[in-house]
Amino acid sequence: MGRIRGSAGGVRGIARAALAARARGWLVARMGRRLYSAAFGIASTLLLVWLIVAAGRAPLVLLWDQAPWMRWVPNLVMPVVCVLAALAIGAPNPFSFEGRARGFDPARPGIAGLMRHPLLWVLLAWALAHLLVNGDLAHGVLFGGFAAMALAGIGLQDARHRRVWGAADWARLSAQTSALPLAALLAGRWRPGLPGRGTLLRVGAGLLVWAALWQLHLPVIGASPMP
Repeated sequence: MGRIRGSAGGVRGIARAALAARARGWLVARMGRRLYSAAFGIASTLLLVWLIVAAGRAPLVLLWDQAPWMRWVPNLVMPVVCVLAALAIGAPNPFSFEGRARGFDPARPGIAGLMRHPLLWVLLAWALAHLLVNGDLAHGVLFGGFAAMALAGIGLQDARHRRVWGAADWARLSAQTSALPLAALLAGRWRPGLPGRGTLLRVGAGLLVWAALWQLHLPVIGASPMP
């Protein structure tokens, strides 16, 4: 009986995933990919802000005390996080959900040479940096959950692509990339080229986003990011 229930649950999960994929395709067809991506990003950001504010209003159950040095960690991590996100969004990168396959050159993998899943690493770094300075149960569940999701996603994405593409295509496409940040560079499998105008503009945009987030942190989240 348990096996039957498990099979039924698996079928329902597959059906829900198929329904979600059809709904996404329907929305993309009517809104266009760019508008859909923008709307999805805005909705995700608003939901994230709501979750953070809700965690801040939850009853305080302290897990560890905050030391003064801890406040420096997110202030040093977040500029890097914002720049990486700006470089990753829309870049040719068939390995991750935030990228696109069109225009990807395995010999010049771009951001994928630095790390195959930049936005998942961005999510992990953001979550761990904020977990460190918020040592209460509610924030531990929130940021710890995001960190676990990002770590799991890195392995799951690679496993899925290996299965779908096959061993030969996976080896060809991933030869100059790495799941771990900088691993392909340190192993000598990837060498970055000189940054072009587009890359520099993305870096500048990422720093502007970081500055805006820093300014809005207190009025929106209710906590000052000052060390």
